[in-house]
Amino acid sequence: MRLLFRKRKGFTLVELLLVMAIIALLASIVIAAINPQRQLAQARNTQRKANIQTIINAVYQYAIDNRGGMPGNIPSGSANRRPICMFDTAIASCTTATGAGNLGGVNLRMLSGTYLVGMPEDPSIPGALTASGTRYIIYRDAAGRIFVGAPAAELGQTIQTMR
Repeated sequence: MRLLFRKRKGFTLVELLLVMAIIALLASIVIAAINPQRQLAQARNTQRKANIQTIINAVYQYAIDNRGGMPGNIPSGSANRRPICMFDTAIASCTTATGAGNLGGVNLRMLSGTYLVGMPEDPSIPGALTASGTRYIIYRDAAGRIFVGAPAAELGQTIQTMR
């Protein structure tokens, strides 16, 4: 007895299109769940947290080695918060915007070498942020505590440390 149906080879066009549509749907769900832009922003914020910890640790290590003397150019009061300049920049040329009464940046050159190998920069655009600024801020409150912050933080986070 002969078979009435022949065994067919391959897939029909409809079957192929259906499989491709299912794969595309699953891929879009996975990409949306992973959200690479958010993951990258979280990684940059984590780097910012590490950088401000490095800066504040260097400032306090300097103070320990200098019998409690802080670097003298850290401004007092949160209204006077200023950007931290790169080591190789004159104070007058560090004008990263931090608000309306920006009076120039804070030069922490005395930390170079002994306490910091290099001044940490904000990770959003390494090497191309400004001609001189790091995009981190520093100030001292009335009690003498030092605040270091990252105003360029992403995802609505406030990144600041105080000691």
